[in-house]
Amino acid sequence: MPERRTVALVTLGCARNEVDSEELAGRLEADGWQLVEDAEDADVAVVNTCGFVEAAKKDSVDALLEANDLKGHGKTQAVVAVGCMAERYGKELAEALPEADGVLGFDDYSDISSRLQTILSGGSVEAHTPRDRRKLLPISPAERQGAGAGVALPGHAPVEPQEAPEDLPEGVAPASGPRAPLRRRLGSNPVASVKLASGCDRRCTFCAIPSFRGSFISRRPSDVLGETRWLAEQGVKEVMLVSENNTSYGKDLGDIRLLETLLPELAAVDGIERVRVSYLQPAEMRPGLIDVLTSTEKVAPYFDLSFQHSAPGVLRAMRRFGDTDRFLELLETIRAKAPQAGVRSNFIVGFPGETEGDLAELERFLTGARLDAIGVFGYSDEEGTEAATYDQKLPQDTVDERLAHIARLAEDLTSQRAEERLGETVEVLVESLDEEEGPLGRAAHQAPETDGQIRLTGAEGATGGDGLRVGRMVVAKVVGTEGVDLVAECLEEAGR
Repeated sequence: MPERRTVALVTLGCARNEVDSEELAGRLEADGWQLVEDAEDADVAVVNTCGFVEAAKKDSVDALLEANDLKGHGKTQAVVAVGCMAERYGKELAEALPEADGVLGFDDYSDISSRLQTILSGGSVEAHTPRDRRKLLPISPAERQGAGAGVALPGHAPVEPQEAPEDLPEGVAPASGPRAPLRRRLGSNPVASVKLASGCDRRCTFCAIPSFRGSFISRRPSDVLGETRWLAEQGVKEVMLVSENNTSYGKDLGDIRLLETLLPELAAVDGIERVRVSYLQPAEMRPGLIDVLTSTEKVAPYFDLSFQHSAPGVLRAMRRFGDTDRFLELLETIRAKAPQAGVRSNFIVGFPGETEGDLAELERFLTGARLDAIGVFGYSDEEGTEAATYDQKLPQDTVDERLAHIARLAEDLTSQRAEERLGETVEVLVESLDEEEGPLGRAAHQAPETDGQIRLTGAEGATGGDGLRVGRMVVAKVVGTEGVDLVAECLEEAGR
């Protein structure tokens, strides 16, 4: 029997990329490939790149070069780029980075196995030719679902139902029945992301994502539910719904309030302890959605709101909506319904035309918002965006100064917000057992990777002496802070 081909997936960027990597893993394993964790142990290393901002692009290039260095020193024979950077630049990336043996776009995902086999056999696969993916679907969202046939949408099922492949390897499944793409979990974390939609219809002047991720298209609720059930069978306790804009979910399915209907159904899936929604647009928040997010059992009262700024002039230049007072009113509405609700956001400083008064307005918002987590980025031109053509660009040293100033303020404010949570009772999902720090996990107001964590104490006494295990949900009282991180004393195992 011939030795199985081996492949390692190296994932950079956001949770959406992680889902795409698990889809690629499912396709490859179903076709006979053996998945390995380390690139040095693989015949081919597939690097799922990020193409969002310059720092992410650099990380992607560095990862490709690092994988290429393994060739000739171990088992690795080929390095292949996939993901957003490969989709966005295609042949340009291939020419600039000859170390990559292949540059594959989203259109190649459905035939990823044969592409990799061709490369391993010494053949060549033509580098992806980029195209503006906003133009691949109808302008009208209502016309997109049927028109999506033939358009590659990572994480989406085919429009026409297909029979599931027979004799799938253990752990590989059509995540929501015969319609869904294959998915194979990479790791055993009790938290997993579920893609709610792909693409974006917003035209923020600083963002290039719609050009390579395409227009907004929702996954069908049955697919999302089926995938969540499958993940629960794999031991997942928390699912995080991801897309470029979750507040638009359902608009192309004829029901903009579909998320409000779907969330209670997801929360009712046997084995799921927490459902979290990410990527919410403040201008699209609805009273009904706020109600569901703040009152549904097992749905985290968590608001990942994309504010970006709060000065009206800057927001208009970004082609966004709102202002400081409207945003503060939104947060007041949320906290009136769920005082312990978690809120995070990202902000851009140094946008073209931003004045000292605009910066002061942003400071006023941040000071009053009491956010649990804040990401701050200095503006830089992004190729192909409208903002890159703007006049009134600020000197780089001014951007750097403002970034440093707001970043310091954000660090102080989030530490203060953590201190406000002293004495709160929280439900913590245990995610790891660190030899030095002990059990580590997150409460409802903390998303994976971005929002801090909780170090648990007193676990043995609260759990009947058998300690904690990963995936367990416990009730704990916040007794200390370590910056944005919290220390909490276990009270009891959470039970419903």
